[in-house]
Amino acid sequence: MRFFPATLLPALCLTAAACSGGDAGPATPSIVLIMTDDMGYGDIGPYGVADIRTPHLDRLAREGVRLTDAYANGANCSPTRAGLITGRYQQRAGFEAPLDPAHDHARGLPVTGMSLPAVLKGQGYATGLVGKWHLGFQQRFGPNAHGFDYFFGVLAGAVDFYSHRRGDGTPDLYENTTPVTSPRYLTDAITERSVAFIEQHAGAPFFLTVSYTAPHWPFQPPDRRPSDPSAVPSPNQTSDFRLRQWPDDPVPATREDYARMVERADEGVGRILAALEARGLARDTIVIFTNDNGGEWLSRNDPLSHYKSTLWEGGIRVPLIVRWPERLPAGATSGQVAVTMDLTASIIAAAGVPVEKRPPLDGVDILPLLAGEAPPMDRRLFWRIATPRLQQKAVRDGDWKLLVDEGRSRLFDLRADPGEHQDLAAEHPDLVRTLELALENWEREIAPRNQG
Repeated sequence: MRFFPATLLPALCLTAAACSGGDAGPATPSIVLIMTDDMGYGDIGPYGVADIRTPHLDRLAREGVRLTDAYANGANCSPTRAGLITGRYQQRAGFEAPLDPAHDHARGLPVTGMSLPAVLKGQGYATGLVGKWHLGFQQRFGPNAHGFDYFFGVLAGAVDFYSHRRGDGTPDLYENTTPVTSPRYLTDAITERSVAFIEQHAGAPFFLTVSYTAPHWPFQPPDRRPSDPSAVPSPNQTSDFRLRQWPDDPVPATREDYARMVERADEGVGRILAALEARGLARDTIVIFTNDNGGEWLSRNDPLSHYKSTLWEGGIRVPLIVRWPERLPAGATSGQVAVTMDLTASIIAAAGVPVEKRPPLDGVDILPLLAGEAPPMDRRLFWRIATPRLQQKAVRDGDWKLLVDEGRSRLFDLRADPGEHQDLAAEHPDLVRTLELALENWEREIAPRNQG
């Protein structure tokens, strides 16, 4: 794939009308946001993978804009999802770590009436979430309470792909607030319900979030025999050893297992794109593909270092592809720095929500940049993990990143060194202090620490 830096995007497409070949796009485009779970930055074709086939995501990149420097709000599931739903730093809502059903049953994302789905619902959108929620286990914190008209999926961070049970054996599959069962492999069930939502709401604007649990552990590929003891936990299981998988397990999962999970999710993306095309919606629908954080030990995070649950680049930099044929150029690549909560701001702006009805946002609308209607912007973004197990914080300012890991400050030039191999803190002490002060000011501004 040929690379185009963000600074060249205006030359690729000077106006929205030029991109679309006519008038600017409709005031109320439909929106499909697809998010995978724990996938590595380099695990799909548009980001260089060689051992996983992702033809549908390859096509999405050919028809849209691929961002090289996009980030998740957090290094784990719940924090990033809180940033998406609120459009703000997740620490403001008390999310520093993923919710654990064993200890956090009473916690959840507070309902404010100003979440992303609630605002779009007020704008006349049909709203649906199919897949993973992980922002509260009680109905008062659930997707329907936050403005989703329809929910089909799981509340926990991880479930068995075949039995749809949590690690302790608790069933975890819902349609709206009703427990349900399904014989389908979870990735396929998510795809099928997503396609059905599109078919049902094709006549008016809709906002659909497709939140795949793949390729999060358990690393269970599709089409395993039900008799395979590693495929399905027993109903009376009392520990999560079958779900949590590590390299030193007696029979560890394999990269091939992981690859098949990613490929099945890619097939799902293809079915969703086909559903939009079959109903004449492809040109006027914004399709966004991204991931919630960096990958785990079976993932390919190249050229980045480290993995999820850290603030090194491998823990927070993620794929991001945006397709909107009515407005955005095809086959472009942007180096614009962006973060998950920018998607919230961009969706709200594209939906035509009046400024006075928009919630307070920490993200920015990046669609004018991707369309070539605005120049690239400098960003200063912040992250923090403050739990008993890990203390890290980071700031990216332009091409510079300061990472404070257990009290030690490291400085990296990400344009020259995306793998964070060369610590330049000793060479730029004034810059280190400037960024340390910026982090201190940000921490004072957001919220008290949640002890996770």
